[in-house]
Amino acid sequence: MELYGLKKLWKVTLSKKAQKQKNKLPMKFQNMVIALKISLEKGGPIQKEWPNFSALDRKKTRYHCHLNKKGHPTYVAVWDIVDRKIQLMEIKYVGTREKAPYK
Repeated sequence: MELYGLKKLWKVTLSKKAQKQKNKLPMKFQNMVIALKISLEKGGPIQKEWPNFSALDRKKTRYHCHLNKKGHPTYVAVWDIVDRKIQLMEIKYVGTREKAPYK
């Protein structure tokens, strides 16, 4: 949605669970979550510039990306579109790939 040539920003929140998970990550990855949140606000849910970005469902309401390109453990973020009309998203999970809610 645009208003007088200005693109409307998405509102992006972290669930309480995701906020707690973020706070337990190493500082480098906490900063990556903040950078992802800013990217989501400015660019919407499609974030092809982030590593391993993909949709996780056929309705294209849940997405994920990796926060690091290499290394173990691999940290990921999962976010949902809550409402397309008012442009609202929520980051539901940040943490290791093994525990991510891909469904």
